[in-house]
Amino acid sequence: MTDRPLLRGALGLVFVGLLAVPLLVQQWSSGAAGTSTDPSTALERYGFALENVAAEVGIDFSHQAPDLDSSLAHIMPEVAQAGASVSITDVDQDGYADLYVTNSKRGTRNALYRNQGDGTFTDMAPELGIAALNRPETGTSMGSVWGDYDNDGDEDLFVYKWGRSALFRNDGDAGFTRVTDRLQGLPDWMNANAAVWLDANRDGHLDLFVGGFYAGDVNLWDLESTRMMPESYEYATNGGRNYLFLNQGDGTFTEVADEWGLTGTRWTLAAVASDLNGSGYPDLFLANDFGADQLYVNEGGEGFREASRASNVGSVPKSGMNASMGDVMNQGVQALYVSNLTEEGVLVQGNNLWMADSVSGNGTPAFENLAGTMGVAKAGWSYGAQFGDLNNDGWQDLFVVNGFYSGETRDSYWYDFSKIAGGYKSIIEDAANWPAMEGRSLSGHQQTRIWLNDGAGQFQNVAPAVGGASTHDGRAVALADFQNQGVLNAVVANQRGPVEFYRNTVDPQHDWIAFELEGTESNRSAIGARVTLHWTDAQGTPQRQLQQVHGGSGFGSQNQRRLHFGLGSDPTVEKAVIRWPLGTTQTLDAPDTNTIHRVTEP
Repeated sequence: MTDRPLLRGALGLVFVGLLAVPLLVQQWSSGAAGTSTDPSTALERYGFALENVAAEVGIDFSHQAPDLDSSLAHIMPEVAQAGASVSITDVDQDGYADLYVTNSKRGTRNALYRNQGDGTFTDMAPELGIAALNRPETGTSMGSVWGDYDNDGDEDLFVYKWGRSALFRNDGDAGFTRVTDRLQGLPDWMNANAAVWLDANRDGHLDLFVGGFYAGDVNLWDLESTRMMPESYEYATNGGRNYLFLNQGDGTFTEVADEWGLTGTRWTLAAVASDLNGSGYPDLFLANDFGADQLYVNEGGEGFREASRASNVGSVPKSGMNASMGDVMNQGVQALYVSNLTEEGVLVQGNNLWMADSVSGNGTPAFENLAGTMGVAKAGWSYGAQFGDLNNDGWQDLFVVNGFYSGETRDSYWYDFSKIAGGYKSIIEDAANWPAMEGRSLSGHQQTRIWLNDGAGQFQNVAPAVGGASTHDGRAVALADFQNQGVLNAVVANQRGPVEFYRNTVDPQHDWIAFELEGTESNRSAIGARVTLHWTDAQGTPQRQLQQVHGGSGFGSQNQRRLHFGLGSDPTVEKAVIRWPLGTTQTLDAPDTNTIHRVTEP
């Protein structure tokens, strides 16, 4: 009976040793790769250049972290690690992308920056009633996702919170109406850290998945016990539960997670929905902190079957913090990118880039991790990541934000952190046992990674060279063409830091094409729709790239629903094949380049 405790104790000591020894020789660095260059050189060398112009365009927003129970004061940055988020929408259907950002301290306000169409933004959240959501009695915001759940042509808003999450119906010119009571089965309190819209049963109405982080019965502002931390750093199952709200088609939702097989109490930080096995139904991937990630295969719109180990994505426990997708090889297949934890010389989990290489007879996809092979494994303590063609050369690049906590000094908390992480359950799960951080950093001052896809299976970090090497503690990143000019800009939400708005200047010789989709029989937002673009590049090589409309992806983020394809110089576009969420296929032959194509489901 004593073998297991003794073994666990021995493994804990080994883990502490592995973490602690390198700290004696570790040198702090910014993690920069490449050499800083001026914009003109960056444009010539890499095909694009970024500039943070948040103040210039009218975005003045700085995130404030949750102010939790005083018994957590000694490790507040560790516990209050999330809440900075950004989601993209067109709130007033004027054809220009707007952005919504969240705050997380009680009494602070969220902001909806409406695009004025002239390159500037104005915060409209107060007058629309979606600003003052961070209250002592209802908790504070962690993120948001947009989707037209009632198919009336206006994007509705779900704000997930540590506390009472909120659903707002967009009534067009009349503003927003709080309709949270339509989510039947939503608890009065939960610690949600992820949400995505999807049409799980393909009935033409958007459903909503919500994932929990801390256990649902924990009020972080009024703790009954300090035993609320993860019970393990590899196999924790004392986190929050999952919720799946099925849209009834009459403006109400019914919670069915248990009946649909979405059970478990992992520490979920991110989720993404996509058809991963070609069945036509969206599967669900969950990135979990303190343990293995999970994949749920959709069983014909009647439930989900967990296939985490069988698919390989849940074979190794890490610290999953992001879930995003991109066709990085131009093969018409999307890869799944999951961020984890890397501190060189201390602990290297490495991020995952899962590529599906087969599907079994029962519909379970099998994945292989190519992150190391393609050069996108080591970024830092990574959170949000998004794929997008930043230089319009025809290949999906990868934007990753990093950094857990940049303290008052560069003294490291890692040694004390390792003592806890290698301890017994009774030690780890009690916050009272954690050593005080005392202003020390934990994987702080880390640079953003902007990995440029070379089209030959390798990525190069060009963040310092192109003007995107921020060292704020990044959480969420979202991509959008805010000026309708065929260029993807980036918005970054930083924990305890400012929102950064990166204006992108791209080589004008690189062409592009974009598709704005609207469902009719399918959900109006066209969430779940796929576009496969076929073209021939300037060298005569056929290219095929797949993109999907997502109802949330990354960490605490949602990209513009419009799908943007870079094409490189002198392309010949053959066709765009659209697969709508309900299965209808539509082909556009030889669509014009350098054009936004607005397409309605036939």
